[in-house]
Amino acid sequence: MDATMIGLTVVGVAVTGETPRVLVVRQVPPTAPAGDPVVEGMPAPHRDSLPFGPFDPQQHRTLESGLRDWVEQQTGLPLRYVEQLYTFGDRYRDHGELTGGPRVVSVGYLALVREAPLSGTGGAEWRDWYEFLPWEDWRDGRPPLVDRVIRPALRRWIDTSRDEAARDLRTERVGLSFGSGVEDTAWDFERALERYELLYEAGLVVEAQRDRDAIRAAGKADPITQRSSETPKALGKPMASDNRRFLAAALGRLRGKLKYRPLVFELLPPTFTLFRLQQVVEALSGVGLHKQNFRRLVASGGLVEPTGQVETLSRGRPAELFRFRREVLRERTSSGVGVPAVRAAD
Repeated sequence: MDATMIGLTVVGVAVTGETPRVLVVRQVPPTAPAGDPVVEGMPAPHRDSLPFGPFDPQQHRTLESGLRDWVEQQTGLPLRYVEQLYTFGDRYRDHGELTGGPRVVSVGYLALVREAPLSGTGGAEWRDWYEFLPWEDWRDGRPPLVDRVIRPALRRWIDTSRDEAARDLRTERVGLSFGSGVEDTAWDFERALERYELLYEAGLVVEAQRDRDAIRAAGKADPITQRSSETPKALGKPMASDNRRFLAAALGRLRGKLKYRPLVFELLPPTFTLFRLQQVVEALSGVGLHKQNFRRLVASGGLVEPTGQVETLSRGRPAELFRFRREVLRERTSSGVGVPAVRAAD
């Protein structure tokens, strides 16, 4: 029976100014057996990684306690709000498995934090979320690379299908994820994970080429049938293992919860301006919001209340300070901040 290791991975999110930030470390724990030679031709792993560590059942009382220990050790940052996100256990997702290491099943978590100085053993950094997923940032309209690079490449991928049914399925997936380019399709900002997985399967991200080369170098059979041989594009910065997949899953989860849970307030100080609240919502949703419409939405939802104080550090006219109105949690089951739809054909 092959060995299996349970890994713990966190997507630590903060918003600084207008920038959504994610915790990245430059340390990838080894999973191949000690002393194993490096396979000739095996591509070097990318160094940017989400904080990660193995679950030790002797040391860690729960999965979450193990996660918190690893993150604090690697980044020096104690976590506040944490929720379990997703579990990935695909064959060869960790390249150590190709050289006799264990199958790594990683349990992913989403953590909402406020940006703070980092320390620890992992060479941790704060990085712009959209450096890794640039097609997800629509705050200034549809990203040019969607029309210039992604849609033409996906059309080529559709055309390589072996039969009509496969082409129809691919056409449907592309339309749901990136719009058809013909119809006025709504851009579903929650489909971040589906979009990344589609780009990976179509061979458009660097990780797809890297994983294919590693599998071939190790003389293994590719577990993904009909993996595309499309030359990968410069679609954001690659990460170690399938960490961008975790990142996309976290983005989709956060965007979905914006509509019915007040998670956005976990990323804000106890008092804040409405302008700051709007910045955070725009950063996470990837959508620009109309100032007055947003404020009417927040007021009608009863999410915030004035403190009677003003922000004195801002330039120009002092801005009124608000706080999250916690009573809303008892008043109704859905207490999120709505985000308007945008059109993929805009």
